[in-house]
Amino acid sequence: MSKKNTDKNKKRVSIGGQAVLEGVYMRGASSEAIAVRDQDGVIRLETKRRNNASKQLLYKIPIVRGVAAFIDSLFGGTKTLMRSAEVYGEGEPTKFEKWVAEKLKINVMTAVSVISVMLGLLIAVALFMFLPQVVRGGLEKWLNGGNSFGVWAKNFIEGGVKLLVFTLYILFVSLLKDIRRTFMYHGAEHKTITCFERGLDLTVENAAKCPRVHDRCGTTFIVFVLFISIIVMACVEALLGKSVQGVLRVLLKLALLPVVAGLSYELLKLLSKTKSPLVLPIKAPGFLLQLLTTREPSKDMLEVAITSFKAVYEMDNDESIPERKFELPKKRCEVLANVRERLKENGIDEDAEAEWIVSITLGIKRDEVNTENLVSVKNIEKINALVDERVTGRPLWYCIGDTDFYGYKIKTDERALIPRPETELLVENALKVVDETKSVLDLCTGSGAIAVAISKETGATVYASDISLDALKLAQENEALNRAKIKFVLSDMFESFDDEKFDVIVSNPPYIKSDDVKGLQKEIRDFEPVMALDGGEDGLHFYRIIAENAKNYLNEGGTLLLECGIGQAEEIKDLLTGFSRVEIIKDYENIDRIIKAVL
Repeated sequence: MSKKNTDKNKKRVSIGGQAVLEGVYMRGASSEAIAVRDQDGVIRLETKRRNNASKQLLYKIPIVRGVAAFIDSLFGGTKTLMRSAEVYGEGEPTKFEKWVAEKLKINVMTAVSVISVMLGLLIAVALFMFLPQVVRGGLEKWLNGGNSFGVWAKNFIEGGVKLLVFTLYILFVSLLKDIRRTFMYHGAEHKTITCFERGLDLTVENAAKCPRVHDRCGTTFIVFVLFISIIVMACVEALLGKSVQGVLRVLLKLALLPVVAGLSYELLKLLSKTKSPLVLPIKAPGFLLQLLTTREPSKDMLEVAITSFKAVYEMDNDESIPERKFELPKKRCEVLANVRERLKENGIDEDAEAEWIVSITLGIKRDEVNTENLVSVKNIEKINALVDERVTGRPLWYCIGDTDFYGYKIKTDERALIPRPETELLVENALKVVDETKSVLDLCTGSGAIAVAISKETGATVYASDISLDALKLAQENEALNRAKIKFVLSDMFESFDDEKFDVIVSNPPYIKSDDVKGLQKEIRDFEPVMALDGGEDGLHFYRIIAENAKNYLNEGGTLLLECGIGQAEEIKDLLTGFSRVEIIKDYENIDRIIKAVL
């Protein structure tokens, strides 16, 4: 055997595991790990170092280490199972759980863990100590006329009943879907460890070929406990010279349990070191029961087990590797508070943005973000990634990738301005004069939001023009996204139009003064296209072009609708000579926003 394989085999008795809810727990000489595949299909990993010196000493003393392992498995196993449930589960806390946490200051998961262990012990005592006595007593009356069996016969009968009860219990719980999946993860755990012990590369393909029974399985340990308890109890009764009955018998068995566990553990470790066929009859009952407590795992389950195993193996061999904690689901209100805090730390003091980030990521309404519903880790990661991008200064709607405009989803990126809410007023006024018989030109279309809304709402013949080829490509994407019908024209204002006439021309042209562009917010100045913002020296450059040329492209009685910046409406109105009627329309904040002119 090569040195590489020898080194691997030296590790085989120091790494063991346990199946948990949708995952696998592995424990090595100095570390442990839980890998769980959460409801989003992502493998979550938590690792921890085991540096308790007193506990390590206990694991070096024969018999005593078996007792320590038994107790650790009893309480630690339940705790690990509950921990995996925290990661996998996304159930909402019940009113009772909230009340317990708030009023009694008790961690519900901890309480459940303790109660589960205590309840499990009570059930175990009832099924494996009281019930076998009852059955044995019934057999004594039926077969032996009420006379007591001999010490050895008595204990073998009770042991047989225990084994039968255990087997029936395994068969019963295996009918439950969640338990069957746990048994599959149990198989994944065994296959992974066996793959490693055989010196194979730890891959899903190699592990899948390995057997799902293992020498050091807890199922075999339980079988050993059942058989050794027969021998130990019979020997003790033989030394006492009498048979112990009733409650005293149960108490005696409980008192002897540490000894039984210790001896069973040593037998398990001893037999796991040999593959000799001579010991196969001793191993066989445990192997047979393992065929019930394990199932063939899927590839994704093997991937989880391998992840857990590798984490332990690496930490056992490298003390510099740090521990890691699970990312757990959090309440929406907590996530929202974290987003608000991060935005404020980066100079973005707008609660609305935090609400948008959370609501859009989760696909909920803004008034639903401040609740105690749980947010999955995957969605928390999406939210954090969005915040990471937002704090660079990139506008929120570029980060999100789309926005809502007049009820339509509009894709947004740096190729065009983000559609503003006030521009919906421009569409609203256009719809008053547009129907399916009209022809419309959306001049300086940008993202195509205005053209999309008018086309979808009216069925009119809509043209959309822009000087930017990139903007037109974005507008075409929005046309396809909304299944609108728009004719696109690459044009510097009216230059590409010849004799075309329209019933309505709408436009939201650039209107920021050139000197003011540099003073705009970082989100606008550094990310939105300058050519879509800069309206010349006084901000009216494009309005002059429109005022001079629009009459040539409008049908008689046609309508011109323009959006403008604050304080510009009166000056633009004065430019519109030749129109029979010009009016200024205020927005919802009583600001002059729309100019309507009729030819």
